[in-house]
This record gives sequence, structure tokens and C-alpha cells, in this order.
Amino acid sequence: MEQHETHTSPFGLPARLQPLLTLSRDLRWIWRPEPRSVFSSLDPESWERAGENPVEFLRIVPTGRLLEAARDEGYLAHLDSVVERLSQEDRAPARHPGAAGMAERRESIAYFSAEFGLTDALPIYAGGLGVLAGDHLKSASDLALPLAGVGIFYAEGYFRQLLDVDGRQREAYPALDPDRLPLSVPEPDDGKRPIVSLTLAGREVHLLVRLARVGRVPLLLLDTNLPQNAPADREITARLYGGDFENRIRQEIVLGIGGMRALDLLGLRPAVRHLNEGHAAFAALEKIRQLVFEEGLSFAAAREVGAAGNVFTTHTPVPAGIDRFPVELLEKYVAGYAADLGLSFDGLLALGREIPEDAKEHFSMAVLALRLSGRTNAVSRLHARVARRLWRCVISQTPSEEGAILSVTNGVHRGTWASPEIAGLPVLERPDEVDRAELWRRHEALRARLVLLARGRLAGEKRRQGASAQEAEAASGILDPSALTIGFARRFATYKRATLILRDPERLHRLLAQPGRPVQLLFAGKAHPRDEAGKEFLHTISEYAGMPEFRGRLALLPDYEMGLARALVSGCDVWLNNPVRPHEASGTSGMKAAMNGVLNLSVMDGWWDEAPHEEVGFAIGEARDHAPDEEVAEALYEVLENRVIPMFYERDERGLPAAWIEKMIQSAHRIGRLFSSDRMVTEYLELCYLPALERVRALREDPGRLSELIAAAPGPPGSGLRE
Repeated sequence: MEQHETHTSPFGLPARLQPLLTLSRDLRWIWRPEPRSVFSSLDPESWERAGENPVEFLRIVPTGRLLEAARDEGYLAHLDSVVERLSQEDRAPARHPGAAGMAERRESIAYFSAEFGLTDALPIYAGGLGVLAGDHLKSASDLALPLAGVGIFYAEGYFRQLLDVDGRQREAYPALDPDRLPLSVPEPDDGKRPIVSLTLAGREVHLLVRLARVGRVPLLLLDTNLPQNAPADREITARLYGGDFENRIRQEIVLGIGGMRALDLLGLRPAVRHLNEGHAAFAALEKIRQLVFEEGLSFAAAREVGAAGNVFTTHTPVPAGIDRFPVELLEKYVAGYAADLGLSFDGLLALGREIPEDAKEHFSMAVLALRLSGRTNAVSRLHARVARRLWRCVISQTPSEEGAILSVTNGVHRGTWASPEIAGLPVLERPDEVDRAELWRRHEALRARLVLLARGRLAGEKRRQGASAQEAEAASGILDPSALTIGFARRFATYKRATLILRDPERLHRLLAQPGRPVQLLFAGKAHPRDEAGKEFLHTISEYAGMPEFRGRLALLPDYEMGLARALVSGCDVWLNNPVRPHEASGTSGMKAAMNGVLNLSVMDGWWDEAPHEEVGFAIGEARDHAPDEEVAEALYEVLENRVIPMFYERDERGLPAAWIEKMIQSAHRIGRLFSSDRMVTEYLELCYLPALERVRALREDPGRLSELIAAAPGPPGSGLRE
């Protein structure tokens, strides 16, 4: 189905500039410099005031400047060139034969995720899971993969982080105006507003389908904030990970069941459904319902055919990270839905329990996804080993021979995360040809830019807190643009041990304040609003930042988001990561830093466990699970004192840290190749999507094989698993 975007434009653009409306809602401006420059060069001051959001930019750019641009032949030629280039890209076929074959057969993939981190202009993400999902869509667009994303439009996003005068996190939830965001409302073939509905606790709830265009990939975002919904139901999609368990299950029903119906409404029914974490597992049930109602299959047959086309990615290495719901909530929200599947309510509950017959066990979304997916993957090799142990009971009960957990290590989108300064050098393609002095000059400029940004943030936070002009001025002068800069920026979950480097304050002070070899620490990150322990870590770091012996050498930067992340991963010298192994399923921030030539200093966990760490960075301690804090802290101090700081400050006759620069080049070259989202998405295509399609076709073409699988399906009598 061809999609027609509708715009109620208040912009009053001259006719010759009308293409700017379409470009503003094509998110390739995030990672492609050409479409981005169409806006930024038009009026740099307005572009900055708009927060680099082209939709807002078109609202505030002076009319006079627009009229000038409409008469500027050079600008118009640039605009036409960008439009034509993107149009050619839209028409170009996929280079991968598997993706090209899917397009020819009109087969597609739907990628379901509770959050998508694409840009600060669309703040519907909380952290790494969402940013990974955003990078997945960007690479799918670059690779011309026939894929659509499915998520939720959170009217208040996640939260804006505020720090009070005591350094404690406070949350603010400013409402988002969809008319000021790079979104549109698609128009289905029938010309009506794109609204689907489902039943929640006996009430009909309506979902508006919004559209974000991620290049060639449509991202459908579901919104319950509609006048026809009850007030409580309008709040379902208000906040990402907000509310209680009851709102969480409602959100996950909206995502999975509502998402499948939204795809159908727009003529985008997928052949493969990729469930990014267990939040989306209800999509697997909706596929079963479709097969039961439309094709008259039994539950057992529909389960086999549906599961064959499902791919599940688990990101969680510990049971505590899994969404689990009590029976009462399942009874309230999905008991009636079970009948639509041809399944008893007890049978549905059994699908989400590790021990199906255990009536006391809560319903696990991850278990549901595992049971209803023909292919499951973890997000690093180490995580795959952990996940196989964690889910060994469930894996043994999966109905197909493909129940083992594969490994598809995460990757990041180079176009988004590699700074233009570093990407402009041949570090990825021809590392031997990189001008070492020029690389170092560019990196030092990025570090200086980061320091300026940090000073501005810290001074602004002081002013917001009501501090004196003198205090704000003092904050704007801290940090050293030439000092060795270590960054720690990520979600403040306690297992990530943000405060580990503070374990020995006297030793840390000596390390930071060595004469002629200054070192500084930059921290940033958010703690979940209900994670009091994580908030206490933030408070501790804030207290240290205010101590006289650390003032000016240790700073906590407020309101961590993608813009600040890009500055940190390109401007730091060292990226610190010290989680409790093996609790970091993968991690991706270190990959982003490495693509900019920043050296990782990390515990051997997640992706770093399979990286060429000695060539591109520094390992902390041994590869040992659950090593105690004191042991890891000692190893961290030792590697900083004996390897990191000496190498950084050892200069050649040109004043260059030659050995350090060689590691930078290897980091940007090797990590850029091994841990890119293009590689990741290609692996998903080859290891998951194409095999899933083949299996679905095989089941459709061989009823006898389907009957054999049904007969062999696990499930004790009365569980409903074989009904």
C-alpha cells in the first residue's frame, strides 16, 4: 500500500521551498550531512534554537530568510540535489540478495520495541535498548531491508532529569506536541484516520497510528491520547516505563496486539515479527489469533506456524530484569482474549510460566516470547552462554528444533555516532594512510568542544537551581580542555557500579592531580524514577564533585540524552565501563566511543569480552564472574596508574602521544568494522529473518511436517499447550 503523509502546515513556505516539509519528516537528516545542511545552512541561529529539530525550525525561521532562500539559486540547486539523491536511494534495490528476494516476494519484517532512540527531537527512549532499536531501523534503511518498526508514542516521553541543590535527581515530564515533532499521520487506503481498537478490561480502547519516517523504514507509533478514550485509557501511553504494573501490561498489550492491528490497517502485514525484548510478546499471540480466525487453524497448528515467523531478542541476563505479571492482571486483561486463540485461560498462563503447571508462578513476558518464537538470540557471545543457562528449562520445552539461543552481538550506527571530524579521515577503510598529527588535532578539538559544552551545562544547572551569578561563573570555568578525560555515561543501574572509581578517595585524588599529568572524570546518566539505589549513586557522585579536592576535576553532567552522548563519545579520551560480570548483556556506548578513536577501559563483560581489547583499549582485571568490588577497583587503579596515564602523556619529538594514537586508529578501524549496526542487521537477516521465512514456507507446503510437530509439542495434560 502506498502511504500518503498528511500535513496541516502552518509554515507558509514559498512554493519553491515546499520540499523542506517532506525533508523535515524524513529522519535521514539525523545521520546524513546533506539533508541536515539544507536546514542548518538556511539559518544557523534558528537551527540551534530549534534544538536541531527541522519541524520546529520551519516554525521559527524568519519569513524574510525563507523568501531570500527561495530566490537563492545556489541554495535551491542544493535543495533539489538532496531531494533527488534521497529519491534515488528510495528506488535503489537492496544489495543483499536475501533482502532483494524478500522485496520481490513482497515479504517484510516488523520490528517491535517498547522504545526507539532516534533523535533528541523525538524523546521516546530511556537508554541503550531504545538507541539500539533506533540504530537497527537506520541500518535497515541504509541496507534497503523491507522492515517496519512498531512502537509507542509517549506523550510525555521518559523524563527530563533535574538535579537539585543537594545533587539529587528530580524528574520532570514536559508534554510533547506531536505537531512540533518529525511525525505525520498516515492515510490508509480508505481515507479515514488511522485508528485501531482493542479491548482492555471490558473497555474498547482506540489507538491512533502516528508515523515517523526513518529513511526507507516506516516507524508506526501508537497513541491512546484520544478524546474518545476514557481518561484513564488516554494515560496508557503517557510515559515510557511510567506507572505501575497494571499500566505496564496495558502498554504491552497496546504494543503487541495493537501494533499488529496497526500494521494490518496500513497494509504492512509482516512475514516475520522481531520482538525486541519481552515487552512485545503479545504480538506473537495476535499472530496466532489471526491464523485461528482467518485460516481456521487449531491453536496448536497456529502456534507452530506463527512461532516459525517470530524472532525474539533477549537483552536481560538476570531474572530480576524480566517483566512478570500476577495472575489477577492476566485475568483482568487477557482472559477473554484466550478464547479467541482457541485456548483455555490456564493454557495461556502456562505459556508464560517456566514451570507450566505451577499455579503460583507469575506470568513472564520473556518466557512467552521464548515459547512462541522459532528463533531466539542473545546480544553478545557471553550473554548467549548466560541466557542458555538462565532459560535452560524453557529452551528444552520449545516446540521446534530451533529453540537454542543464538548470538547476534549488538552494533551501533556509524553514521549517527562517528563524529564528522573522525569520519572524515580514512580510519575505517585505510588506517595506514591516516595522518597521525591531523587525527590528534581533530581529537583535541573534540575534547575542547566537550569541555565547553560541559561548562555550559553545569553553569546552566547552577542558574536553574537559583545559585548566585558568581557560582554560575565558577561552574563555567571548571575542567581542563587538555587534560586526559575519562567518561562514564550510561543508565545508572547499580550493577554498572558508577561509583567504583570512588572507592579509594585518597588514591583517586592522587591519580587526578598528578603534576603535569592532569586527569578529569565526567559522569552522566539517569536512574529509573523508582530506582532509589541508582539515585543514591548519582547523589554520591554529585557530592564528590563538590568536594574541594575534586572540584574542577570531577563533574556530573545533568540530563543525559543523545546529544550529550554524541559529545561524550567523541570528546573523551577514555571510556570507562566496570559492571558486575556477566550482568552487562552487551552494552553499546563503548562501541560508539571506539568509532571515534576513544579507548575503552572496561571489565571483560558484554561485547568487550569478544573485542580485540589489547589492540584497541585496556582490560580491567581478569575475565571472572562476580568479582568483588574491591578486587575490580584495585585492578582499575592499577591499569590507570601504570598503563593508561603514562601512555597518554608519553609524547614524541612532535609532542604527539604516538602509542596512544596507534591504539586510537585501531579502535576506530577494528571496532568500526566488527561492531557496526550494518553488520548486526545483516546477521539478523542471514541467521534469523531468512531462516524464519524458509521455515514458514516449509510448514505451509508440508502439512505432514506440521502434524508431526504438533504431535511432538511439549505440554503436560491439562496445560493447554497441546490443545
